[in-house]
Amino acid sequence: MRDRNVTQARELSDDERVAEFRQQYFQSALPDIPRIHGYHVCWLTTDNPRDPIHSRIRLGYEPIKTHDIPGWEHASIKTGEWAGCIGVNEMVAFKIPLELYEQYMYINHHEQPLSEEEKLSSQIREMEAEMNREARRGTISLELEDGTAALGVAPEPPSFASATGEVPDEY
Repeated sequence: MRDRNVTQARELSDDERVAEFRQQYFQSALPDIPRIHGYHVCWLTTDNPRDPIHSRIRLGYEPIKTHDIPGWEHASIKTGEWAGCIGVNEMVAFKIPLELYEQYMYINHHEQPLSEEEKLSSQIREMEAEMNREARRGTISLELEDGTAALGVAPEPPSFASATGEVPDEY
């Protein structure tokens, strides 16, 4: 495909525009935000009082400005608190450094579930001990389901950034 003569300043080639056009057919309400090297990108809502944007900013999230993503000027918010940022309706595009993203995902999707699993495992061990006492008396028989023994055994945590296609520099 040949690029046409450029009569005004633009950042995207025609091939990039065609690729974006193809992608649009696979979108739901929100377009995929292009990757920004060294960052995880996501959409945040301005309408959730239980997860307000100012809390995310305190955690290190930064709004994505139109100059961060060439060719996205059409999605720029024109007025209000988020003027100059990329947005669609009540959603605003944000980025967070991959190192922080990895740490937050590790806590939310590895540490905390493992902690909950350990609580379950502890309860199962207590029930198992009680059932063994009862079984020795002949009042019940003990039968553990598959997978019960695996509770509380920590699997290796994944690289969350790699799972989303964002490869951090230091990992």
